[in-house]
Amino acid sequence: MVEFLASGPPSPSARFLCAHGAGAGMMTPFLVAIAAALTERGIATLRFEFAYMAGRRPGGAKKPPPRAERLMDEYVAAARAAPKGLPLLIGGKSMGGRVASLVADRLFGEGLIAGLICLGYPFHPPNKPAQLRTAHLKDLTCPTLIVQGERDPFGNRAEVEGYALSGAIRLTWAADGDHDLGPRAASGHTRRGNLAAGADAIAAFAKGIGQRD
Repeated sequence: MVEFLASGPPSPSARFLCAHGAGAGMMTPFLVAIAAALTERGIATLRFEFAYMAGRRPGGAKKPPPRAERLMDEYVAAARAAPKGLPLLIGGKSMGGRVASLVADRLFGEGLIAGLICLGYPFHPPNKPAQLRTAHLKDLTCPTLIVQGERDPFGNRAEVEGYALSGAIRLTWAADGDHDLGPRAASGHTRRGNLAAGADAIAAFAKGIGQRD
């Protein structure tokens, strides 16, 4: 049984199923802030943890994350267990978004989801730009939004804008942002501002999907 951490307004317009990154669970400050920002914009969030991460809770084994492909079935199970009745967007932070992207077309084709949202997509490991994780993104058909920091070490703006990505993918850039969308102090931008802009982009994306439907 999938355990969800739910948050959101009383009458949301859409629901975001959100998985965590490789090294931290669903209660990171980043995911807490995103969920709160989406609540303010009328979107409910369902956070969940993969089994390896849930097992790291006090008393559990500190297992390393498996390959993203081995988590696909867990993500599909979570999507199927999510409450019905609202447009469902799937995605997550870093690895969580990558896993969601691997099952998005399947679930979109079944009519189970309306779109995909990736928060800091790991296009490649840091300092290894040749090890791309983009093959499946070239032919993606599911409407997709990627919120990416301009200087993300997993894929910065200069790199990503040179990739061959599906026309179904929309990118929004966090000004001077790192993998958590945080800018440098001297940039004149703030983490709070970047998170708010990212949440605005997600809300606009969700609204656009609703209008297409």
